[in-house]
Amino acid sequence: MLPQEESIMKTTATIEAMIPKGVKDFLPLNSVKIEHLKSCLHDVFKQWGFQPITPPSLEFLDVLEQGLGNDLKECTLRFDDRQSGKLLAFPPDITPQVARIFATRLKEAPLPQRLCYSCRVLRHTEEQAGKDREVFQSGVELIGHNGPQADAEMIAMALECFDRLATPQYTIDIGQVEFYRGALNSLNLTPQDLCAVQQDILRKDSSSLKQHLETLNISDAEKDEILALPRLFGNRSVLDQAATVVTNDRSKRALDDLHSVLKTLEIYGVDQHITVDLGELRGLDYYTGITFQGFLSGYGQAVCLGGRYDNLTAGYGLQAPATGFAFNLLNLLFSMSDELSQTIQPATEILIHCCDNETGQAHSVARQLRAQGRSVCIDIPRTLEQAQTYAKKMNFTYLMTVTATSDQIEVKTLSDGQNTTISMAELTSGQIKL
Repeated sequence: MLPQEESIMKTTATIEAMIPKGVKDFLPLNSVKIEHLKSCLHDVFKQWGFQPITPPSLEFLDVLEQGLGNDLKECTLRFDDRQSGKLLAFPPDITPQVARIFATRLKEAPLPQRLCYSCRVLRHTEEQAGKDREVFQSGVELIGHNGPQADAEMIAMALECFDRLATPQYTIDIGQVEFYRGALNSLNLTPQDLCAVQQDILRKDSSSLKQHLETLNISDAEKDEILALPRLFGNRSVLDQAATVVTNDRSKRALDDLHSVLKTLEIYGVDQHITVDLGELRGLDYYTGITFQGFLSGYGQAVCLGGRYDNLTAGYGLQAPATGFAFNLLNLLFSMSDELSQTIQPATEILIHCCDNETGQAHSVARQLRAQGRSVCIDIPRTLEQAQTYAKKMNFTYLMTVTATSDQIEVKTLSDGQNTTISMAELTSGQIKL
């Protein structure tokens, strides 16, 4: 390793040691990309009729836990509140907060309610896991609307978000947790056996699953139902395969529900991006029906998670059907790094350089330009050559040179070095077109 490389690595390690593991500093380049992602998503949310909501960054732990599944309870960061003497928590997910707000603050509001948000959440993770503790979420919740139409709306909307983001190749995997519950409901497995079976299905490890099932006191027909789960992944024909395997009514109703959702998605014209995954077991203690995950080609983690959760608001005193989804902005950022770098850069449009000590003219020009919607900075005292170097490094589009003794403004386009001249009169009239 070269001495310079070793120095850089030591410096990086020192900087990272100054903040807790699992959180990051985002400098202008990535911050601008995150804001772009958020803006694109909220444009879609708004066009689909969703209204913004901003939950608090802290909740009472006992209240928050009424809407958390076991997995989220385990990763909730909590601490003592010296004011109230109660335990406080940083929410690990926004949906339970929206459920609380709906059930307590919007209980008299007409249904359905369409709510959207962009927030950060904090989660406890094991140190060796190397996962982010801070998660940036942008999502929607559709509360008070039941049935396949609502589920299809969420999936179609998520797919439109992918289109708006101009993502590379993407797919959404759709599951139905009731299908799995129906297959295992009557088996009366011990918690240890159930956990082992679930892990095999999640990993789609048919060999290990078969070995586990051979140790259980269940019928061959029941074994066949469970063994089919890891294989039930693909296009719509998966539903026909599943129908030949399952015999219980609960799983059959889940298949009927999936058929209805997929038929509605055909109307939206988005079914070409959809796959079916009946072995998806995510959120079994949280979701109550349709679930879905959005993936980008070449990136192993889901960038979007969603599904139906009809029992969540009841924990806060008001039962209502509900469904929704959220994008993980950091997963989007890292999975689309190259695409975003080609189109999104931190930049201010205009840098104004004063070629004398009188800055009054520069401030007048800046006010006029800002009033016209331009982004403008006034440079510190330095030479024109230094100002030009700085402007290029900071991705300014134009460098304007003003003087106190002239109403002529020199404008340099930094991308090609072209020079033009405009007058203060043209600037004031708003006639200039840079």
